[in-house]
Amino acid sequence: MTAELHIVVLAAGEGRRMNSDRPKVLQPLGGAPMLEHVLVAVDGLDPAAVHVVIGAGGDQVRAALETGMPERRWVEQHQRLGTGHAVEQALPGIPAGARVLVLPGDMPLVRTETLRPLIDATAPLALLGFRVDDPTGYGRILRDDTGRVVGIREERDASDAERVIGEVNSGVLIADRDRLADWLGRVGCDNAQGEYYLTDCIALAAADGSAVDAIVCADSDDVRGANDRAQLADLERVLQQRRRDALMAAGVSLPVPEAVQLRGPVECGRDVRIDAGVVLEGDNRLGDGVEIGPGCVLRDCRLAAGTRVAPYSVLEGAETTGACTIGPFARLRPGTVLAAGVKIGNFVETKNARFAEAAKASHLSYVGDAEVGEGANLGAGTITCNYDGANKHRTVIGAGAFVGSNSALVAPVTVGERATIGAGSVVSGDVPADALTVARARARSLPGWRRPTKKTGES
Repeated sequence: MTAELHIVVLAAGEGRRMNSDRPKVLQPLGGAPMLEHVLVAVDGLDPAAVHVVIGAGGDQVRAALETGMPERRWVEQHQRLGTGHAVEQALPGIPAGARVLVLPGDMPLVRTETLRPLIDATAPLALLGFRVDDPTGYGRILRDDTGRVVGIREERDASDAERVIGEVNSGVLIADRDRLADWLGRVGCDNAQGEYYLTDCIALAAADGSAVDAIVCADSDDVRGANDRAQLADLERVLQQRRRDALMAAGVSLPVPEAVQLRGPVECGRDVRIDAGVVLEGDNRLGDGVEIGPGCVLRDCRLAAGTRVAPYSVLEGAETTGACTIGPFARLRPGTVLAAGVKIGNFVETKNARFAEAAKASHLSYVGDAEVGEGANLGAGTITCNYDGANKHRTVIGAGAFVGSNSALVAPVTVGERATIGAGSVVSGDVPADALTVARARARSLPGWRRPTKKTGES
């Protein structure tokens, strides 16, 4: 019978070098907290439970990670006395006979496939190591003359001879629950930090005659952490390149890959093109042949096949149900739904608005809380006046209607099908179908009027 797998994620660190009010594991990477990346990776191992050890700022951590993710077992470490002490806090919630995988919560690039060799290890204790040219800051993996792992020496406690060792510890290990509890019970705090190191269990296991496996991670980026903003930026660069490589492998064209930022999942069809300077945030889905021009920002959008977004447009929560054109310099806010053939032009803002097929707002308009019928055309400067200072009201524009430039539609208002509204009108009542409506003051010319002139001597 296979032992239950329980995972302990160590997420109690303050991250003082981040100089932030936010706990270290909540520092953002690729549009999500570092800890979220770790939890997604371990969920892929199908564990019986995930125990997250939290400390300073624990309420913030729970609030950020409880919504929209599988249930976790939250464990408080009231005194931060080291990694060994942190794991001890989680052990009472883990049944006898289980296997326990322990890893840091600030290792956001770790992948499920990187952890699987540990799960498959048969030794009572196995750790994940990697090799580096400069081991500064890492715990060194110590081996005897036969190559057997006999311990880990932390940087502050290492001798000069030990400091040159290039095989280092990632902070990830797996062990039998009952043996781990025994080793942790014997760990002392006689070290430079005065803490109970989880890594001291390796020397205790070796002294007991237990086999210790050290599995070398093929890609050291997978097990890198971040202690300050500069290291976090390094991790961001690695993550972005991984995401861009995955998109290009799937057939997406990125003419300038390094100039595209992917801050959340992106689902793309065939022959999608994403130009330089584009930022994709949240959860975006792009259909076949979608083109995103330079400098655009998209967040939580659903764009149907053939949609084209011209440069420097900002879309949030927008959806297209057929091929249409957007921008340049357009702003689509949540609740915008565009059907096939719709044109949203430069300096047009939409919010909670639905455009039927072939409707147009080509330039310099605001369309909010509105329904625009098939083939309707909104001239430059058209505004739906949807807010009365307390409540929002809806504008309905019928199919084939034409709204002249610089018109204001004061909601609630309905414009009938094929209606025409003269330029410069302020419409505060319903407009009949198939009629011309003009609501503006008549122009007057004043004979004899003279333009003022400057007085003599004035500059």
